[in-house]
Amino acid sequence: MKTPPPPPGAGRTEGPSVRIGALAPLTRPGWVGAGQHLLAGLDLAVRDVNDSGGIVGRPLELVVRDTAADPQRAVEAVDELAGLGVAALAGEYHSVVARAVAARADALGLPFLCSSAVLDALTEQPTEWAARLCPAQSHGWRIYADFLLGAGHSRIAVAAQQSVYWASGIRILRDYLAPRGGTLIELDTGSLDPAGVCDALVDHRATVLLLLTGLPEPAVSLVRSVRRDRRLAEVVIGAPAGQPEFAEWAAQLGDDGSAIPFLRYLPERLGPLGARVGTALRERLGEAPSFVAFEGYDTVAVLADVLRSHGTDRARIAGSWPHVAVEGTRGQIRFSRTPGIGVWQWAWPSVQVVDRDPADSGRFRILHAG
Repeated sequence: MKTPPPPPGAGRTEGPSVRIGALAPLTRPGWVGAGQHLLAGLDLAVRDVNDSGGIVGRPLELVVRDTAADPQRAVEAVDELAGLGVAALAGEYHSVVARAVAARADALGLPFLCSSAVLDALTEQPTEWAARLCPAQSHGWRIYADFLLGAGHSRIAVAAQQSVYWASGIRILRDYLAPRGGTLIELDTGSLDPAGVCDALVDHRATVLLLLTGLPEPAVSLVRSVRRDRRLAEVVIGAPAGQPEFAEWAAQLGDDGSAIPFLRYLPERLGPLGARVGTALRERLGEAPSFVAFEGYDTVAVLADVLRSHGTDRARIAGSWPHVAVEGTRGQIRFSRTPGIGVWQWAWPSVQVVDRDPADSGRFRILHAG
């Protein structure tokens, strides 16, 4: 089944554009691959909206700003975009950046639909101005912990860098594993080199090493060291934050990057809209689209529906979150208030634990779904 094309003349748009501010990490030290996929999804959705008549005949326009994983730079971008008259903000991937964006958007009274940042505490206090598409970290990482426990792992080590996001992940895993008989062992990559991490895995008799680190380093060096250490032949390497989803991972690690379970937010099978969008994204990106690209598309799909129904007044947009009911690429999107989360939340998009197939690193295997 194919999504029908718009009727003749439906693509005609005229008048001043309706502007959305788009935030994404497009340069280092941001995760550039994720930013490119996010922007591809946002941009494709804008094209589809305009091909279908825009926002009540007016063209939809993205005003893109690079956050480079820098919270202060992102705040400055929010101020600039607010001054340019955008109706809403969309996007962002890094949690610490999205948290800064949400705080500033709340202070300015500017709606923010977060695409991909999962930190539970996206805001310090509940706000009406922000909503989020991706699942909260606590939801996805508990599903990941269930996968590990179900596979018989109870001694789980994490090699972690210092960051609010990684610290949050450690708390979620420890709190979930402990009452279920699991032990979490913390290894600080600031004080241990890859060889030291390998020795610690042996000393602690860990059967899993989770990479709570950036890409390429120290993640690449850690994977290579563990793979080459004969003492650790049975140790499973995992990456709950999703690093192996992106082509950069496979390019850096080759076969060593396979069989490393990670989280992604896709259903087992896409519906007609998701399949069509997936094909178009692949053509745009020149590679398989990640879940982040679908999140970008769904972000604009939601905002376009809200803008058509409620207009461009910022307060009316923010007031529309509880009434959203939009068919996205990964299912119907609705927002609700979720305990412990201060923004309007889609609870929940599909969550999978996936790895790259050792027989074909370009192919993904679904290991667990929650």
